[in-house]
Amino acid sequence: MTLCAESRTLKPAGACGFSHGGRGIPVTTPLRDRPGGQGSKARPVSWLFLGVLALAGLIGLDAAARRGAERWALSEVRVAAEAAVGLRVAMLRSEIEKQRTLPQVLAEDPGVLAALERPDEARILALDARLDVLAGATRAGAIYLLDREGMTIAASNYLTPESFVGNDYSFRPYFRRSMEVGQAEHFAFGTVSHRPGLYFSRRLEKDGQPIGVIVVKAEFDAVEEEWRRFAEPTYAADERGIVLVASEPAWRFRATVPIPEDQRAEIRASLQFGDAPLDLLPIRPAPDLPATVLTLAPPALAGQDFVEVDAPVPTTGWTLHLLAPTAPSVALATTAARSLALLLAIAGIGSVGFWVARRRRLEEEREQQALARRELEARVAERTMELSAANDRLRGEIEERRRTQVALNEMQDELVQASKLAVLGQIAASVAHEVNQPVAAIRTFAENARQFLDRGDESTARANLAIIGDLTERVGIITGELRDFARKTPPEISRVPLREVIDGARLLVGHRLRQGDIVLDVDLGPEEISVAVAPVRLEQVFVNLLQNAAEAIGERAGGRIRIEARADNGRVTVTVSDNGPGLPQEVREALFMPFVTTKSTGLGLGLVISRDIVAEFGGTFGAGEGPGAVFTLTLPRA
Repeated sequence: MTLCAESRTLKPAGACGFSHGGRGIPVTTPLRDRPGGQGSKARPVSWLFLGVLALAGLIGLDAAARRGAERWALSEVRVAAEAAVGLRVAMLRSEIEKQRTLPQVLAEDPGVLAALERPDEARILALDARLDVLAGATRAGAIYLLDREGMTIAASNYLTPESFVGNDYSFRPYFRRSMEVGQAEHFAFGTVSHRPGLYFSRRLEKDGQPIGVIVVKAEFDAVEEEWRRFAEPTYAADERGIVLVASEPAWRFRATVPIPEDQRAEIRASLQFGDAPLDLLPIRPAPDLPATVLTLAPPALAGQDFVEVDAPVPTTGWTLHLLAPTAPSVALATTAARSLALLLAIAGIGSVGFWVARRRRLEEEREQQALARRELEARVAERTMELSAANDRLRGEIEERRRTQVALNEMQDELVQASKLAVLGQIAASVAHEVNQPVAAIRTFAENARQFLDRGDESTARANLAIIGDLTERVGIITGELRDFARKTPPEISRVPLREVIDGARLLVGHRLRQGDIVLDVDLGPEEISVAVAPVRLEQVFVNLLQNAAEAIGERAGGRIRIEARADNGRVTVTVSDNGPGLPQEVREALFMPFVTTKSTGLGLGLVISRDIVAEFGGTFGAGEGPGAVFTLTLPRA
């Protein structure tokens, strides 16, 4: 709040204004809204700045979106290519393993061994026919048998113009190595068929001596044809980097790495790859792209970019390479990302424009709201003063009510104590009788003990003194119970056995019960029951109920009072009944109202106070129906 100089009144901060020519100008008026302000001149500059900023942001967002989309698309292409290369490695290996087992099986064939041992024309023709059928069934390129000199004596292609029968293959590495170590594998260009293939050879023996070599040629035309069905160019290269199997025919026998000239001349001399030049594959790193992205030089697939992945072909020493094209995925991802970036930029520019327009409207409305706010603050201040006064009055009433409640609690405690003292007045005679008997006995035993001491009979005197001690203890128990009952105690809840409370009440009213020849039955069940109560206050309830029952029974013969207790689900139910005349219906309905009683000298407050005491423990207290009076208490079990 601020003291305004012009009106000498207390107003909220910012509500005072300076008067000029009879017109009040609020001190919160923006500079641009005052005459001569600079806000209107600054607006075009702000719009130009926002425009340049929006254009720069749009360009940067587009570049970031394109770059991020490219990287994401390339990673997705690589993941898909890694899955595809595994499948193609499995396809190639399956074809190789199928052909690799044939030489081992044929090396044990009796017909093959017989053709080498006894090469007559009929046996050779029969073997040619068998090899032809076997080659067709296994899709082998050729199966042929060489003697120990390397001459072909039987072949699966014996009926074709390219028949191997009669050809000398002793110069082939697979023949020489098989004769030396027993078996060999060799990839080479066919000198007769002019088709490349992987040669599997195995030595045949008799009596431990080599007699020939069986050869199976695996051709991969079907594998290459299957690879061409896919968009990803695929090729397999040996450990020197020379392409052996490829989906692109022009790539066969080209190299992935430069091969030295001397090694190249040696390969050409061996006729392994015919007269192939062994030049490099047309694969180069793609410009302006990550190093893992490659491009192909003209003419084959020129202008396309690929992600290269490779995997070894088990048991061969080959490596399978797969080139996954990036164009479809990158184009789709970049188009989507740039479109999304454009939408976000448009949304952002629109939001900024909306925010600027809204800010202008808010500034125009601010002055109107300021006046309304000042008026509202004045009314709020006035209303706040009224509420403060009402709040002060309410706090005073609350404090008064608290004091009244404290006084009420104190009065209730006093009333409980007064009721307790009134009960003590009623049981004083019986307690005095309970005390007089042991006191008289103490006097008698004391005189006898003195006489026994005079006679020198110390043992009898000690027995009398022991009896005097027991009687003194009994007197102490009676007077202690009476003192505890009379003391003003706070209603502190504790765990106490129910039988202990009932025994204390029976001690106080025992003489009254014996005087009226009234039997007190207590049935608390087979197990000890403990309750969470204030023990002295609960004892007051039982004393009141026993006193009332004894007075109701009066001089009636065979008087009986029964206390029964049962525990269930955390609660203890106690029933106190007698065989007296019972309670009339009209009295039972108003039994717990103050000053309602059936006794001529009673005040009608004992049962009301007992109900309040039980309620303090969280229990209930009520009267039931029966031949006599029946009262039921429920107490919390400890």
